[in-house]
Amino acid sequence: MTSVTVSLPDETYRRLDDIARLRGTVIDRLFDEMAALMVAESDAEDRFRARARRGYGKAERGLGLLSQAAGQRGEGRDREWDLDP
Repeated sequence: MTSVTVSLPDETYRRLDDIARLRGTVIDRLFDEMAALMVAESDAEDRFRARARRGYGKAERGLGLLSQAAGQRGEGRDREWDLDP
């Protein structure tokens, strides 16, 4: 495990200490949880960007498929995005 030294304003440290005590944990664990959330958020953004790259330039086709699917929902129905079955 790697150790990191962090300098915080006294008030921030006191607030984090209060939060940790309320959660029944220690500040080290709060930082571990915050870091894990940041890593998960970054991973999600990477996946989103990869999907966006795969779909780049395909908007017209996708919108056409959505329009086609909406049209097949029933004769005479309004072509608004009615998501109710």
